[in-house]
Amino acid sequence: MKAVYLDHAATTPIRNEVREAMEPYLSESFGNPSSLHRWGREASAALENARATVAEALSVSPKEIYFTRGGTESDNLAVLGCCKFMETHKKQLTLVVSAIEHSAILDPAKLVTEGQGVELVTLPVSQDGVLDQEPLKLALESGPTVVSLLWVNNETGLVFPVAEISGLVNELGGTMHTDAVQAVGKIPVNVRETSIHLLTASGHKIYGPKGTGILFVRSGVDLVPLVHGGGQEQTLRAGTEDVAGAVGFACSLQLAVEEQQQSCKRLTELRSVLERSLLELIPGLRINLQDANRASHISSIAIDDVDGEDLLAALDLEGIAASGGSACESGSTQTSHVITALYGEEHSAATVRFSLGRETTEHDIEQTILKLTSIVTRLRNLGVAS
Repeated sequence: MKAVYLDHAATTPIRNEVREAMEPYLSESFGNPSSLHRWGREASAALENARATVAEALSVSPKEIYFTRGGTESDNLAVLGCCKFMETHKKQLTLVVSAIEHSAILDPAKLVTEGQGVELVTLPVSQDGVLDQEPLKLALESGPTVVSLLWVNNETGLVFPVAEISGLVNELGGTMHTDAVQAVGKIPVNVRETSIHLLTASGHKIYGPKGTGILFVRSGVDLVPLVHGGGQEQTLRAGTEDVAGAVGFACSLQLAVEEQQQSCKRLTELRSVLERSLLELIPGLRINLQDANRASHISSIAIDDVDGEDLLAALDLEGIAASGGSACESGSTQTSHVITALYGEEHSAATVRFSLGRETTEHDIEQTILKLTSIVTRLRNLGVAS
């Protein structure tokens, strides 16, 4: 039986085009881009070409693109770097996040609010996926404010109206960051048409190499560096740049943006078949945020009367890769904070996230429907429900 990989929100395989673009900078063109000799100049040129490609894909200026080691680093640099800079110039600072942010935002938010006296405001999200913006408006009106919101939630696919919110934040004098790791290449992202000040993206979510990412920093926005010891990346991120990684990231982003519209249409159709069939075949199943605005590649499903860990293990034994939520919550089998924030502490249904990708076929969806239906029936009959 063909294995079915439906965990693309966790990571994706490197595309052949990306691997081929990277290969020269892993072998003969190995120079340090800070060196003045020929090898260094070749590396520097490749790095700046990659930066220009990323900038064009996001509709921004190359000087506003900073290469990092991934989405988590970019999120930390945005939140901590912005808050640290503003704290040194402002008497009182408020940081606003949503209750369903990735831990790469929530953990730095906790650090900066506990250690530096910054006030934290957490925006609730309804069971229908509606973000309560009233506390945001109050925070913005009260003084200097940094706002960090996911563009697309990594567990449910919920799309926040980030472009609209960025306009409000900018109008009231705040600074807006968005984690767009699950957004770029999945939904239209034209940064220049928004008022976003900072944006995070990651390579391995879009068929690029792991350990690569970028932070967009709009001209005029100041950050305090988190890593010191060199002048790389316009002094914002010390350390020798990963030229091959930057080239790979740029290639993967360019391809993802070019294919976004066609990919979205195809994945929407496949997800519709998956969800419609499961709702018909499995009693006690619901689609989390079914009627909300969701990105096409993620389906979060809740199933009553089965244990989530048993369900995922059974799927794995049948050759189907899925997850219970964020792959970044290493080793955790507890209900995710995202599901708890949406449905409350009493939520007991097992949650499984299927995330589709460019390799996903109709046959994969058919097999998943067949296998999941059989597994749920078997687990319920065995009486192993939690």
